[in-house]
Amino acid sequence: MLQSIRRSAILLLLFLLTSAPAMAGELNLSVAASMKEVINELTGNYEKTHPGITFVKNFGASGALAGQIENGAPADLFIAANSEWMDYLKGKNLVDRKSKKTFAYNTLVFAGSTGKKVTSMRDLVKLDKIAIGSPKSVPAGEYATTAIRNAGLEQQVQGKLVMAKDVRECLMYAELGEVDGSFVYRTDALQGKKAKLLFTVPQKLYPRVVYPMALTVKAATNREAQSFHAYLQGSEAKSVLKKYGFVLK
Repeated sequence: MLQSIRRSAILLLLFLLTSAPAMAGELNLSVAASMKEVINELTGNYEKTHPGITFVKNFGASGALAGQIENGAPADLFIAANSEWMDYLKGKNLVDRKSKKTFAYNTLVFAGSTGKKVTSMRDLVKLDKIAIGSPKSVPAGEYATTAIRNAGLEQQVQGKLVMAKDVRECLMYAELGEVDGSFVYRTDALQGKKAKLLFTVPQKLYPRVVYPMALTVKAATNREAQSFHAYLQGSEAKSVLKKYGFVLK
């Protein structure tokens, strides 16, 4: 009888352990690739003062991340590189509307290691290969195609464009010399070692680059997620953003 009770108690304990969440203090972040260094530094700082918290970080193209969240991927916080993909998830009732905030702004530039003189959009016609993020999922690619179109260069660059899965892959192509240059954000160009910032794309040619952030609906009542969300709006986060070249207003 006693052995039976013990066996039942052990089975109940095993059931409770296996059915409990993997980590109560685990936060899942889905973040635009261009924010990688910022988020890595901020989460590292946050973990030092909140030892019970760990982060699972997923960096990539905003459209790809939004698709993953839509399909049920674990996410507590989403930071996109444009409003379009945040609004997409809002329309699906997957992000908490009240928690949507503007995290930062950025600037589109053209970077490369080519020996050709490239100082403006008009010089793109001299080049053989130009990398951009796939416009369907990468905001930087969408900004770039808008700028190319508004500069009246669509026909001249046809056949020259090389699609990348995200803005960091664009920078990698430029670093490796696989393309003459890439459309990336200013903050990405600052990370380059071989690829240099060749020119800044005139702001009149494309919408301003904005990074909205929001908690997912599932995380909206999670105090730990709320706390980190508030931290990202504080002075320490602003200081780190400035350090990596992001604009706050």
